Amino acid sequence: MSAPPPGADGWWPQAIRYDSPHADDRPDPADITLLVVHNISLPGGSYGGPHVSDLFTGRLDYNTDPSFADLRGLKVSSHFFIRRDGRVMQYVSANDRAWHAGLSVFRGREKCNDYSIGVELEGTDDSGFEPAQYEALAALTLALQSRYPLTDVQGHEHIAPGRKTDPGPLFDWEFYQKSWQTLLNQKALDEPALVGASAGLRFAKGLLQSQ
Repeated sequence: MSAPPPGADGWWPQAIRYDSPHADDRPDPADITLLVVHNISLPGGSYGGPHVSDLFTGRLDYNTDPSFADLRGLKVSSHFFIRRDGRVMQYVSANDRAWHAGLSVFRGREKCNDYSIGVELEGTDDSGFEPAQYEALAALTLALQSRYPLTDVQGHEHIAPGRKTDPGPLFDWEFYQKSWQTLLNQKALDEPALVGASAGLRFAKGLLQSQ
């Protein structure tokens, strides 16, 4: 059974909700075509703590760790955050604009925040990611496709080359795509009318094509 789509309010019932003040309205609420994959950990390489959620919700105590000094005054957010065990957090309604991409361009279009949904994975460029994270990301991707006209998935590194490197060389795009394809095939048994539109998703690096 596939995961339910986000509600009409843009909140996914499968995610733990934390509301972020770092968000605003999209220029065109109907223009949500890009999914951007990131990684994050605070402090770098440390997992399981509250600091990522604190950063995205504007509550980070900058005195907790010396590395946080560089984050002082930074106002960022992501729509979703997937922990190492596959738990999904949501900070911004997918209907709204989260502040995750920064200076960015995709296929000649700038300001990717305007038309994208951001997903952060708990990890680093050189840590790799857990199977539970890929499974959660695949389920989230398919759920979002049921609500929004997504056409492409890119890494932050692809829309901000030279400035960003995440999700990094150890992110397994092929495993992600295969996990998504498996869920798509399962969904076809329950909702065949919806699968045609979902199957058109293009992934970074083009490792797999949906059949």
